[in-house]
Amino acid sequence: MKQEVQYCELADLNDAKDELIEIRRHIHRHPELSYEEFNTSDLVAAKLQAWGYAVTRNIGGTGLVGTLSVGDSKRSIGVRADMDALPIHEKTGLPYASCHDGKMHACGHDGHTTMLLGAARHLARTRNFHGIVNLIFQPAEEAGSNSGAEQMLRDGLFERFPCDAIFGMHNHPGFPTGTFMFRSGPFMAACDTVKVCITGRGGHAARPHLSIDPVVVASSLVMALQTIVARNVDPAEMAVVTVGTLHAGHAANVIPEQATLEMSVRSFTPQVRSLLEQRIRALIETHAEGYGAQAEIEYIHGYPVLVNSDAETAFAMQVAEELVGPENVISPFPAIAGSEDFAYFLQQRPGCFVRLGNGLGKPMLHNAGYDFNDENVTVGAAYWSRLVERFLCL
Repeated sequence: MKQEVQYCELADLNDAKDELIEIRRHIHRHPELSYEEFNTSDLVAAKLQAWGYAVTRNIGGTGLVGTLSVGDSKRSIGVRADMDALPIHEKTGLPYASCHDGKMHACGHDGHTTMLLGAARHLARTRNFHGIVNLIFQPAEEAGSNSGAEQMLRDGLFERFPCDAIFGMHNHPGFPTGTFMFRSGPFMAACDTVKVCITGRGGHAARPHLSIDPVVVASSLVMALQTIVARNVDPAEMAVVTVGTLHAGHAANVIPEQATLEMSVRSFTPQVRSLLEQRIRALIETHAEGYGAQAEIEYIHGYPVLVNSDAETAFAMQVAEELVGPENVISPFPAIAGSEDFAYFLQQRPGCFVRLGNGLGKPMLHNAGYDFNDENVTVGAAYWSRLVERFLCL
Protein backbone atom coordinates (compact mmCIF):
# COMPACT_ATOMS: atom_id res chain seq x y z
CA MET A 1 0.00 0.00 0.00
CA LYS A 2 1.34 3.45 -0.95
CA GLN A 3 2.51 5.44 2.06
CA GLU A 4 0.70 8.73 2.63
CA VAL A 5 2.83 11.77 1.82
CA GLN A 6 3.56 14.04 4.77
CA TYR A 7 3.63 17.72 3.89
CA CYS A 8 5.35 20.52 5.77
CA GLU A 9 3.88 21.53 9.14
CA LEU A 10 4.58 24.67 11.19
CA ALA A 11 6.71 22.70 13.66
CA ASP A 12 9.04 21.58 10.86
CA LEU A 13 10.49 25.11 10.70
CA ASN A 14 11.07 25.55 14.45
CA ASP A 15 14.73 24.61 14.21
CA ALA A 16 15.27 27.33 11.60
CA LYS A 17 13.52 30.15 13.46
CA ASP A 18 16.55 31.74 15.13
CA GLU A 19 18.57 31.66 11.92
CA LEU A 20 15.72 33.16 9.91
CA ILE A 21 15.15 35.95 12.43
CA GLU A 22 18.85 36.76 12.30
CA ILE A 23 18.69 36.95 8.49
CA ARG A 24 15.57 39.11 8.59
CA ARG A 25 17.05 41.58 11.04
CA HIS A 26 20.29 41.78 9.09
CA ILE A 27 18.36 42.69 5.93
CA HIS A 28 16.28 45.17 7.93
CA ARG A 29 19.40 46.85 9.27
CA HIS A 30 20.88 47.18 5.78
CA PRO A 31 17.99 48.34 3.55
CA GLU A 32 18.54 49.02 -0.14
CA LEU A 33 16.27 50.99 -2.44
CA SER A 34 14.86 49.86 -5.79
CA TYR A 35 17.51 48.55 -8.19
CA GLU A 36 20.16 49.02 -5.50
CA GLU A 37 19.62 45.66 -3.76
CA PHE A 38 23.21 44.55 -4.37
CA ASN A 39 24.08 43.28 -0.89
CA THR A 40 20.65 41.74 -0.38
CA SER A 41 20.99 39.93 -3.70
CA ASP A 42 24.46 38.72 -2.71
CA LEU A 43 23.15 37.38 0.60
CA VAL A 44 20.23 35.56 -1.04
CA ALA A 45 22.44 34.08 -3.76
CA ALA A 46 24.98 32.82 -1.23
CA LYS A 47 22.28 31.12 0.87
CA LEU A 48 20.64 29.50 -2.13
CA GLN A 49 23.91 28.22 -3.55
CA ALA A 50 24.92 26.79 -0.18
CA TRP A 51 21.63 24.87 -0.09
CA GLY A 52 22.13 23.41 -3.57
CA TYR A 53 20.09 25.71 -5.80
CA ALA A 54 21.12 26.69 -9.30
CA VAL A 55 21.21 30.49 -9.06
CA THR A 56 20.81 32.84 -12.01
CA ARG A 57 21.52 36.48 -11.27
CA ASN A 58 21.09 39.89 -12.90
CA ILE A 59 17.51 39.29 -14.01
CA GLY A 60 15.68 42.60 -14.13
CA GLY A 61 18.72 44.31 -12.60
CA THR A 62 19.51 42.93 -9.16
CA GLY A 63 16.90 40.17 -9.34
CA LEU A 64 17.73 36.48 -9.19
CA VAL A 65 16.11 33.07 -9.46
CA GLY A 66 17.02 29.97 -7.47
CA THR A 67 16.01 26.74 -9.19
CA LEU A 68 15.74 23.30 -7.62
CA SER A 69 14.67 20.26 -9.61
CA VAL A 70 13.71 16.92 -8.07
CA GLY A 71 12.85 13.91 -10.23
CA ASP A 72 12.09 14.03 -13.93
CA SER A 73 8.73 15.84 -13.90
CA LYS A 74 8.52 19.03 -15.96
CA ARG A 75 5.76 20.46 -13.80
CA SER A 76 6.95 23.77 -12.38
CA ILE A 77 6.00 26.47 -9.89
CA GLY A 78 7.22 29.99 -9.22
CA VAL A 79 7.22 31.69 -5.83
CA ARG A 80 8.21 35.34 -5.59
CA ALA A 81 9.55 37.62 -2.83
CA ASP A 82 10.40 41.32 -3.20
CA MET A 83 13.64 42.73 -1.78
CA ASP A 84 13.64 46.55 -1.93
CA ALA A 85 13.19 49.12 0.84
CA LEU A 86 11.64 52.59 0.91
CA PRO A 87 13.08 56.13 1.15
CA ILE A 88 11.79 56.63 4.71
CA HIS A 89 13.74 57.60 7.82
CA GLU A 90 13.16 54.85 10.38
CA LYS A 91 11.80 55.81 13.82
CA THR A 92 11.36 52.40 15.47
CA GLY A 93 14.31 52.72 17.87
CA LEU A 94 14.96 49.00 17.46
CA PRO A 95 18.47 47.62 18.02
CA TYR A 96 18.47 46.40 14.42
CA ALA A 97 17.02 49.61 12.96
CA SER A 98 18.28 50.84 9.61
CA CYS A 99 21.89 51.98 9.61
CA HIS A 100 21.28 54.00 6.43
CA ASP A 101 19.62 57.37 6.98
CA GLY A 102 16.55 57.86 4.83
CA LYS A 103 16.24 54.19 3.91
CA MET A 104 13.98 51.71 5.67
CA HIS A 105 12.23 48.39 5.25
CA ALA A 106 8.86 49.98 5.97
CA CYS A 107 6.85 47.51 3.89
CA GLY A 108 8.19 44.19 5.15
CA HIS A 109 10.16 43.11 2.10
CA ASP A 110 12.92 42.03 4.51
CA GLY A 111 10.39 39.56 5.92
CA HIS A 112 9.13 38.47 2.51
CA THR A 113 12.68 37.68 1.41
CA THR A 114 13.39 35.80 4.63
CA MET A 115 10.21 33.71 4.47
CA LEU A 116 11.11 32.52 0.98
CA LEU A 117 14.67 31.78 2.08
CA GLY A 118 13.23 29.71 4.93
CA ALA A 119 11.19 27.73 2.43
CA ALA A 120 14.24 27.34 0.20
CA ARG A 121 16.19 25.85 3.11
CA HIS A 122 13.43 23.42 4.04
CA LEU A 123 12.70 22.29 0.47
CA ALA A 124 16.38 21.67 -0.20
CA ARG A 125 16.70 19.55 2.96
CA THR A 126 13.55 17.46 2.48
CA ARG A 127 13.13 17.40 -1.33
CA ASN A 128 9.58 16.24 -0.73
CA PHE A 129 8.32 17.11 -4.21
CA HIS A 130 8.62 16.04 -7.82
CA GLY A 131 9.23 18.78 -10.37
CA ILE A 132 10.86 22.20 -10.66
CA VAL A 133 10.62 25.06 -8.18
CA ASN A 134 11.72 28.55 -9.19
CA LEU A 135 12.23 30.91 -6.27
CA ILE A 136 12.05 34.46 -7.65
CA PHE A 137 13.70 37.24 -5.67
CA GLN A 138 12.55 40.46 -7.28
CA PRO A 139 13.95 44.00 -7.08
CA ALA A 140 12.11 47.31 -7.23
CA GLU A 141 8.53 46.50 -6.31
CA GLU A 142 8.32 49.96 -4.76
CA ALA A 143 9.40 51.71 -7.97
CA GLY A 144 5.83 52.58 -8.96
CA SER A 145 6.60 52.33 -12.66
CA ASN A 146 9.28 50.54 -14.65
CA SER A 147 9.25 48.10 -11.76
CA GLY A 148 11.24 44.99 -11.00
CA ALA A 149 8.47 42.68 -12.18
CA GLU A 150 8.34 44.45 -15.54
CA GLN A 151 12.13 44.29 -15.90
CA MET A 152 12.31 40.60 -14.99
CA LEU A 153 9.64 39.83 -17.58
CA ARG A 154 11.54 41.86 -20.19
CA ASP A 155 14.57 39.72 -19.36
CA GLY A 156 12.56 36.61 -20.29
CA LEU A 157 11.68 35.39 -16.79
CA PHE A 158 9.01 32.89 -17.77
CA GLU A 159 10.75 31.81 -20.98
CA ARG A 160 13.93 31.03 -19.07
CA PHE A 161 12.20 29.70 -15.97
CA PRO A 162 8.86 28.16 -16.98
CA CYS A 163 6.18 28.30 -14.30
CA ASP A 164 2.83 26.54 -14.54
CA ALA A 165 1.62 28.90 -11.82
CA ILE A 166 3.09 31.68 -9.71
CA PHE A 167 2.44 32.75 -6.13
CA GLY A 168 3.37 35.75 -3.99
CA MET A 169 2.67 37.03 -0.48
CA HIS A 170 2.49 40.31 1.42
CA ASN A 171 2.20 40.93 5.13
CA HIS A 172 -0.90 42.76 6.35
CA PRO A 173 -0.81 44.77 9.62
CA GLY A 174 -4.00 44.83 11.66
CA PHE A 175 -4.67 41.08 11.58
CA PRO A 176 -3.17 38.39 13.85
CA THR A 177 0.01 36.63 12.80
CA GLY A 178 -0.72 33.31 11.20
CA THR A 179 -3.93 34.62 9.61
CA PHE A 180 -4.09 34.17 5.83
CA MET A 181 -6.32 36.27 3.56
CA PHE A 182 -7.51 35.40 0.07
CA ARG A 183 -9.65 36.85 -2.68
CA SER A 184 -10.24 35.44 -6.14
CA GLY A 185 -10.46 37.85 -9.07
CA PRO A 186 -9.51 41.54 -8.76
CA PHE A 187 -7.73 41.85 -5.41
CA MET A 188 -5.49 44.94 -5.55
CA ALA A 189 -5.99 48.16 -7.48
CA ALA A 190 -4.45 49.59 -10.58
CA CYS A 191 -2.58 52.75 -9.63
CA ASP A 192 -1.93 55.71 -11.92
CA THR A 193 -0.22 59.02 -11.13
CA VAL A 194 -1.30 62.34 -12.60
CA LYS A 195 0.94 65.42 -12.55
CA VAL A 196 -0.67 68.76 -13.39
CA CYS A 197 0.90 72.17 -13.97
CA ILE A 198 -1.52 75.11 -14.08
CA THR A 199 -0.17 78.30 -15.62
CA GLY A 200 -1.92 81.59 -15.00
CA ARG A 201 -0.55 85.13 -14.90
CA GLY A 202 1.41 86.27 -11.89
CA GLY A 203 1.09 89.63 -10.24
CA HIS A 204 0.73 91.71 -7.10
CA ALA A 205 -1.50 90.34 -4.36
CA ALA A 206 -3.19 93.76 -4.09
CA ARG A 207 -4.21 93.72 -7.78
CA PRO A 208 -5.71 90.27 -8.37
CA HIS A 209 -7.89 91.60 -11.21
CA LEU A 210 -4.75 92.03 -13.30
CA SER A 211 -3.69 88.42 -12.78
CA ILE A 212 -4.95 84.93 -13.43
CA ASP A 213 -4.47 83.23 -10.07
CA PRO A 214 -3.33 79.57 -10.46
CA VAL A 215 -3.76 79.04 -6.71
CA VAL A 216 -7.49 79.64 -7.02
CA VAL A 217 -7.67 77.43 -10.09
CA ALA A 218 -5.79 74.59 -8.36
CA SER A 219 -7.79 74.87 -5.15
CA SER A 220 -11.07 74.78 -7.00
CA LEU A 221 -9.83 71.88 -9.12
CA VAL A 222 -9.03 69.78 -6.05
CA MET A 223 -12.65 70.03 -4.96
CA ALA A 224 -14.01 69.41 -8.45
CA LEU A 225 -11.94 66.24 -8.82
CA GLN A 226 -13.77 64.74 -5.85
CA THR A 227 -16.95 64.64 -7.93
CA ILE A 228 -15.51 62.14 -10.41
CA VAL A 229 -15.84 59.11 -8.13
CA ALA A 230 -19.02 60.44 -6.55
CA ARG A 231 -20.82 61.33 -9.77
CA ASN A 232 -19.16 59.52 -12.70
CA VAL A 233 -18.23 56.07 -11.38
CA ASP A 234 -20.92 53.45 -10.84
CA PRO A 235 -21.56 53.21 -7.07
CA ALA A 236 -21.15 49.44 -7.37
CA GLU A 237 -17.56 49.92 -8.53
CA MET A 238 -14.52 50.95 -6.49
CA ALA A 239 -12.29 53.91 -7.34
CA VAL A 240 -10.08 56.43 -5.57
CA VAL A 241 -8.88 59.88 -6.68
CA THR A 242 -6.55 61.45 -4.10
CA VAL A 243 -4.64 64.71 -4.56
CA GLY A 244 -1.47 64.20 -2.59
CA THR A 245 0.53 67.34 -3.36
CA LEU A 246 -0.32 70.97 -4.13
CA HIS A 247 2.43 73.57 -4.48
CA ALA A 248 2.26 77.24 -5.45
CA GLY A 249 4.02 80.47 -4.62
CA HIS A 250 6.66 81.59 -2.15
CA ALA A 251 5.38 84.89 -0.75
CA ALA A 252 2.10 86.07 0.76
CA ASN A 253 1.97 89.24 -1.34
CA VAL A 254 2.69 87.64 -4.71
CA ILE A 255 0.26 85.82 -7.01
CA PRO A 256 2.46 83.13 -8.58
CA GLU A 257 2.69 82.24 -12.24
CA GLN A 258 2.14 78.52 -11.71
CA ALA A 259 0.66 75.93 -9.38
CA THR A 260 1.36 72.21 -9.52
CA LEU A 261 -0.48 69.25 -8.08
CA GLU A 262 -0.11 65.49 -8.19
CA MET A 263 -2.73 62.83 -7.60
CA SER A 264 -3.04 59.09 -7.16
CA VAL A 265 -5.79 57.34 -9.12
CA ARG A 266 -6.87 53.79 -8.26
CA SER A 267 -9.34 51.41 -9.86
CA PHE A 268 -10.22 47.72 -10.12
CA THR A 269 -11.40 47.27 -13.71
CA PRO A 270 -10.01 48.41 -17.09
CA GLN A 271 -13.32 50.12 -17.83
CA VAL A 272 -13.26 52.25 -14.69
CA ARG A 273 -9.56 52.96 -15.17
CA SER A 274 -10.27 54.31 -18.65
CA LEU A 275 -13.26 56.32 -17.44
CA LEU A 276 -11.21 57.94 -14.68
CA GLU A 277 -8.51 59.04 -17.11
CA GLN A 278 -11.07 60.44 -19.53
CA ARG A 279 -12.93 62.43 -16.90
CA ILE A 280 -9.80 63.64 -15.09
CA ARG A 281 -8.26 64.97 -18.30
CA ALA A 282 -11.48 66.65 -19.40
CA LEU A 283 -12.16 68.19 -16.00
CA ILE A 284 -8.64 69.61 -15.65
CA GLU A 285 -8.59 71.12 -19.13
CA THR A 286 -12.05 72.70 -19.01
CA HIS A 287 -11.59 73.84 -15.41
CA ALA A 288 -8.39 75.70 -16.20
CA GLU A 289 -9.89 77.15 -19.37
CA GLY A 290 -12.87 78.43 -17.42
CA TYR A 291 -10.53 80.58 -15.30
CA GLY A 292 -8.48 81.73 -18.28
CA ALA A 293 -5.52 79.56 -17.30
CA GLN A 294 -3.73 76.72 -19.06
CA ALA A 295 -3.10 73.19 -17.82
CA GLU A 296 -0.40 70.67 -18.73
CA ILE A 297 -1.17 67.06 -17.81
CA GLU A 298 1.25 64.15 -17.42
CA TYR A 299 -0.76 60.95 -16.94
CA ILE A 300 1.49 58.09 -15.83
CA HIS A 301 0.05 54.58 -15.98
CA GLY A 302 1.33 52.51 -13.06
CA TYR A 303 0.68 48.94 -12.00
CA PRO A 304 -2.38 47.17 -13.42
CA VAL A 305 -5.15 45.53 -11.42
CA LEU A 306 -3.91 42.43 -9.61
CA VAL A 307 -6.24 39.57 -10.56
CA ASN A 308 -5.99 36.22 -8.75
CA SER A 309 -7.06 33.21 -10.81
CA ASP A 310 -9.86 31.10 -9.36
CA ALA A 311 -8.29 27.63 -9.31
CA GLU A 312 -4.93 28.76 -7.93
CA THR A 313 -6.59 30.88 -5.25
CA ALA A 314 -8.73 27.93 -4.15
CA PHE A 315 -5.61 25.78 -4.02
CA ALA A 316 -3.58 28.34 -2.08
CA MET A 317 -6.41 28.77 0.40
CA GLN A 318 -6.70 25.01 0.90
CA VAL A 319 -2.98 24.85 1.70
CA ALA A 320 -3.41 27.59 4.30
CA GLU A 321 -6.37 25.81 5.88
CA GLU A 322 -4.33 22.63 6.15
CA LEU A 323 -1.41 24.48 7.72
CA VAL A 324 -3.09 26.84 10.22
CA GLY A 325 -6.71 25.68 10.30
CA PRO A 326 -9.82 27.14 8.60
CA GLU A 327 -10.39 29.44 11.58
CA ASN A 328 -7.22 31.33 10.62
CA VAL A 329 -8.17 31.83 6.96
CA ILE A 330 -10.30 34.74 5.72
CA SER A 331 -11.99 34.50 2.32
CA PRO A 332 -13.17 36.43 0.50
CA PHE A 333 -11.07 39.24 1.91
CA PRO A 334 -12.12 42.76 0.79
CA ALA A 335 -10.37 44.21 -2.24
CA ILE A 336 -7.37 46.37 -1.35
CA ALA A 337 -6.86 49.85 -2.83
CA GLY A 338 -3.09 49.48 -2.64
CA SER A 339 -1.24 48.33 -5.75
CA GLU A 340 1.38 45.66 -6.39
CA ASP A 341 3.56 44.89 -9.40
CA PHE A 342 3.00 41.15 -8.90
CA ALA A 343 0.00 41.96 -11.12
CA TYR A 344 2.31 41.83 -14.15
CA PHE A 345 3.21 38.21 -13.39
CA LEU A 346 -0.46 37.30 -13.05
CA GLN A 347 -1.15 38.77 -16.48
CA GLN A 348 1.10 36.07 -17.94
CA ARG A 349 0.62 33.11 -15.62
CA PRO A 350 -2.22 31.86 -13.39
CA GLY A 351 -1.57 32.29 -9.70
CA CYS A 352 -2.48 33.90 -6.42
CA PHE A 353 -1.26 36.76 -4.28
CA VAL A 354 -1.77 36.05 -0.58
CA ARG A 355 -1.97 38.36 2.45
CA LEU A 356 -0.57 37.31 5.84
CA GLY A 357 -1.49 39.06 9.10
CA ASN A 358 1.40 41.02 10.64
CA GLY A 359 -0.15 41.44 14.10
CA LEU A 360 -2.86 43.43 15.83
CA GLY A 361 -2.12 47.02 16.80
CA LYS A 362 0.96 47.20 14.60
CA PRO A 363 1.91 50.30 12.54
CA MET A 364 0.67 50.32 8.98
CA LEU A 365 2.84 49.77 5.93
CA HIS A 366 5.02 52.65 4.70
CA ASN A 367 5.15 54.03 8.24
CA ALA A 368 8.38 55.10 9.95
CA GLY A 369 7.39 53.01 12.98
CA TYR A 370 6.65 49.81 11.06
CA ASP A 371 8.46 46.50 11.60
CA PHE A 372 7.87 43.06 10.13
CA ASN A 373 6.68 40.59 12.75
CA ASP A 374 9.35 37.93 13.35
CA GLU A 375 6.67 35.41 14.36
CA ASN A 376 5.82 35.23 10.67
CA VAL A 377 9.21 34.11 9.37
CA THR A 378 8.49 30.44 10.08
CA VAL A 379 4.77 30.71 9.32
CA GLY A 380 5.50 32.06 5.86
CA ALA A 381 8.36 29.63 5.28
CA ALA A 382 6.19 26.67 6.26
CA TYR A 383 3.37 27.90 4.04
CA TRP A 384 5.58 28.28 0.99
CA SER A 385 7.15 24.87 1.65
CA ARG A 386 3.80 23.12 1.92
CA LEU A 387 2.40 24.95 -1.11
CA VAL A 388 5.33 23.84 -3.26
CA GLU A 389 5.10 20.27 -1.97
CA ARG A 390 1.37 20.11 -2.63
CA PHE A 391 1.67 21.67 -6.09
CA LEU A 392 4.53 19.35 -7.06
CA CYS A 393 3.26 16.36 -5.12
CA LEU A 394 5.15 13.08 -5.41
